Amino acid sequence: MQTPYNVSTLGTTVATPAQANKVLRNTYLLLAMTLLFSAVTAGVSMAMAVPYGASLISSLIALALLWFVVPRTAHSAAGIGVVFAVTGLLGFGLGPVLNHYLSLANGSQVVMLALGITGAAFTGLSGYALVSRKDFSFMRSFLVVGVLVAFIAGIVSLVAALVGYPMPALALTVSAMFAFLMCGMILWQTSEIVNGGETNYVLATVGLYVSIYNLFTSLLHLLGAFMGERE
Repeated sequence: MQTPYNVSTLGTTVATPAQANKVLRNTYLLLAMTLLFSAVTAGVSMAMAVPYGASLISSLIALALLWFVVPRTAHSAAGIGVVFAVTGLLGFGLGPVLNHYLSLANGSQVVMLALGITGAAFTGLSGYALVSRKDFSFMRSFLVVGVLVAFIAGIVSLVAALVGYPMPALALTVSAMFAFLMCGMILWQTSEIVNGGETNYVLATVGLYVSIYNLFTSLLHLLGAFMGERE
């Protein structure tokens, strides 16, 4: 479930270096916990052989929480619970997708490669932002507009497929756009934390999680299309 949701703060408050370091530590800790929780719920979904319908409902609920609940609870203790609810639901919804790719003759290779590239991209981009401490705020407008365009194109592709006129070229283009844009998002979001532009670790965690999630699912689609071997 790709989403154009942007969780970076739009306020003018800038954290001190000490505060920024604290936000960074809390963000990475919560991100690691949510990724692990998401992996567990995905495993449960896979073991249960959850159908795509249940997967879609789970992802839509997560999207609703992401848009309407996270911004209202991010500054309270309840925000952490909402983050786990969102990431758990997205992980649960990912189960049928993973089962689909694992059903390919080389499915394990496709999934592990997508996971490896996602991990390497996140580590490399975040590491660069941490070490360089450059301000990538100039990327914000381009990324937000790009994600919205890709999201709309994705809806067009989905509707076309549902009415019986699939557009595989458009679907692959959307995935490629999301993969590229999510790399930019990771760079920008990490820069915002490092330079004190993002002062809420709950929002920072959700932002990075969504970028990682969309990057992984986009890579799965691309690699599955070009490398997947049917039985």
